[in-house]
Amino acid sequence: MPIRQMKESSEQHLVIKAQANTPMNPVPKVLKTLQNGKSPPPQEPTQNAKLPSDNPSPAKNSRRRRGRGVQKAGQCNTFSGLKPPTTHQLPSGCSENASHLGGREMGFPSSSKSLRFPPRPGLGQAGTRCIVKANHFFAELPDKDLIHYDVTITPEVASKNVNRNIITELVKLYRESDLGMRLPAYDGRKSLYTAGELPFSYREFNIKLVDEEDGINGPKREREYKVAIKFVARANLHHLGQFLAGKCADAPQEALQVLDIVLRELSSKRYYPVGRSFFSPEIKTPQRLGDGLESWRGFYQSIRPTQMGLSLNIDMSSAAFIEPLPVIEFVAQLLGKNALSRPFSDSDHVKIKKALRGVKVEVTHRGHVRRKYRISGLTSQPTRELMFPVDDQCMKSVVDYFQEMYEFTIQYTHLPCLQVGNQKKANYLPMEACKILGGQRYTKRLNEKQITALLKVTCQRPKDKENDILQTVQHNAYNQDLYAKEFGIKISEKLASVEARVLPAPWLKYHDTGKEKNCLPQVGQWNMMNKKMINGSKVTRWACINFSRIVQESVARSFCNELAQMCQVSGMEFNPEPAIPIYSARPEHVEKALKHVYHASSRLKGKELELLIAILPDNNGSLYGDLKRICETDLGLISQCCLTKHVFKISKQYLANVSLKINVKMGGRNTVLMDAVSWRIPLVSDIPTIIFGADVTHPENGEDSSPSIAAVVASQDWPEITKYAGLVCAQAHRQELIQDLYKTWHDPVRGTVSGGMIRDLLISFRKATGQKPLRIIFYRDGVSEGQFYQVLLYELDAIRKACASLEPNYQPPVTFVVVQKRHHTRLFANNHKDRASTDKSGNILPGTVVDSKICHPTEFDFYLCSHAGIQFLRHTMHT
Repeated sequence: MPIRQMKESSEQHLVIKAQANTPMNPVPKVLKTLQNGKSPPPQEPTQNAKLPSDNPSPAKNSRRRRGRGVQKAGQCNTFSGLKPPTTHQLPSGCSENASHLGGREMGFPSSSKSLRFPPRPGLGQAGTRCIVKANHFFAELPDKDLIHYDVTITPEVASKNVNRNIITELVKLYRESDLGMRLPAYDGRKSLYTAGELPFSYREFNIKLVDEEDGINGPKREREYKVAIKFVARANLHHLGQFLAGKCADAPQEALQVLDIVLRELSSKRYYPVGRSFFSPEIKTPQRLGDGLESWRGFYQSIRPTQMGLSLNIDMSSAAFIEPLPVIEFVAQLLGKNALSRPFSDSDHVKIKKALRGVKVEVTHRGHVRRKYRISGLTSQPTRELMFPVDDQCMKSVVDYFQEMYEFTIQYTHLPCLQVGNQKKANYLPMEACKILGGQRYTKRLNEKQITALLKVTCQRPKDKENDILQTVQHNAYNQDLYAKEFGIKISEKLASVEARVLPAPWLKYHDTGKEKNCLPQVGQWNMMNKKMINGSKVTRWACINFSRIVQESVARSFCNELAQMCQVSGMEFNPEPAIPIYSARPEHVEKALKHVYHASSRLKGKELELLIAILPDNNGSLYGDLKRICETDLGLISQCCLTKHVFKISKQYLANVSLKINVKMGGRNTVLMDAVSWRIPLVSDIPTIIFGADVTHPENGEDSSPSIAAVVASQDWPEITKYAGLVCAQAHRQELIQDLYKTWHDPVRGTVSGGMIRDLLISFRKATGQKPLRIIFYRDGVSEGQFYQVLLYELDAIRKACASLEPNYQPPVTFVVVQKRHHTRLFANNHKDRASTDKSGNILPGTVVDSKICHPTEFDFYLCSHAGIQFLRHTMHT
């Protein structure tokens, strides 16, 4: 899947400074092009260049390893007294490019309004040109006036669906009279849009809406609403046209919003909307996921401004929905059919209550009367014990009531009843008298089995995915859409053809003692055959814990021997014998077992354990997370987990992959870029450069109190840029801005103390390389388009403050790059039969980059397929 990257602030175009007017470090000219060709680039490093050491110091163990090179919080280190960093001349024969580096300086903006993203400097030229197809469909800009009206519905309604039903009824009654034949588009809340003005600027309507919940033949309740429609403004389509032509930088969000709502109007009536996607069991037959869930197929839809004009982005989606089953069958799927023959245990009661709370059901014991309710809980008592007052003196059992009132005999009297309604006035409904309504998306966390089933459903070949997208566009028939016609919007039914470039793969450098010293990846892939790690680490003291009951000690010992041999063959100095014999333990005793092995190994050899190999069951629940948490936070111990299936079926490829992981964890290097050790990487090799990566992981849906976790990594070597140190911190629930990038606090002894992740990693880089970074490249993941300005303002400011706290006037240029993986642009080969333009899975080639046509009209963004697509394309999964 291509990754969309957005360069927010680059030294190539705009240098943003902190408000203090401090002089910038000079930025030397840099190399323009990468080495390109089928033979390795010449290795003529300058006299200052050096290859990585063949014998790095062994990795520090335990608690020291946790913060290798990173200072403890609160230490008052600065860059003062450090020798000036060296800069390296570019290799002879390299062309220079100074045109992009005439940086303008400006004070740090106080608000997003004073900040603009850097414009696109031009189109890229490197790589082999080709044509790809994108799931973007050209949308012709309407030539009609778009008018915005405010809608107020009294009494206020929380449900968007009810709001839509009210406006639908209003249009049905008054379109030909009061609305002047206009067909408005409505967002379900406060905004209504028309193509041309209505005959009034303000009017009120009284709308009666029939409540269908009481069924077909039963009594129907009627509710009356007052709808006030008021003129607000005219959407500026001229501004939108200028923006799409690249003549103005500010996107007219209101005009884009109007067009988006118009194109979503009909789909909102046909399908079940979820965010920007629409789902229906009619699009494709739902597939069972287990435990009362099924996957529904749907499509994502969004109108986007691009260089080719307005574009409708269509992508396939999948989501988990609750199966529309009788409640008693749903319970049987969760607990097993045998569970229905006995009363619920406490754990069963909690599980079913959690699964059913908030779910909508309809009653089935009243014939055609299908009244609908939302489940609020379960009764603590079984149905046969439930009584309720009929009048002031008489009590009646639920069992008798249903028998006398509806002639309905409750079979499962030993099971609890569903509670519906609010706590003050809760009604009881037997489980067997209710059926779950269709179209309810499941928003809680899926279990492993359900995730596996959903992945299987969503995975498909690129050609099939392309056909599904085209079929969706044809089925939606946008050109026949009444709303699209009303507003004059025309949508192409052809995928956009886009010019792309396939960038050359980088040459990799391995150890000179291996048969293959250099390697050029083919179609994004390569292996370790005939190669040795360029820096093999040393492992002297290691141990193994076996948590799998079915793995015998002899099998575990044989696996460890094979793994140790592979580590040695790959270039590591690995002791073939463990510090203590292999230790077997039960998963529920993970903490006790880990501490026993750790302390026993340390006592026996007199030195701390360096590495733990853990054999885990294939389905290990929370064991993996518990083991990593204890090793990382309590013991400071490096661990490598291996699943039982790999222990029984040992493959050389698997062992080679695990040895690569172990080497990096222990402080070694597997390979380096030849361009790096030859000082040939533009904007990295010329002066000391640190590369950051940052992301925030949020809790699953339904987790209302768990913190979000922010992680930042930074390169710790230069020019190789291969080793990285990482820091993690917890922050407020669902907070996207990284709070601890830079912080200050008051210490009673030292006064104001500076700290934070950026500062600590800069100091760590200085300690590891002996030089301070003269350039910062900051990659930021997980930022939505609506948060670009906010994140850039806050986090760039934190980077600047962290630098200023280390040394007066220390303000290296910063390139801030936002990386988005969860976008909905999909790129397909122009000809799926042309094997030269696809990989084995049929995906576009790794290194494919697109920076025109479907990209932003003015801003500096591009799409990059950064690695081989070893799996088929998946739909977007809403989990």
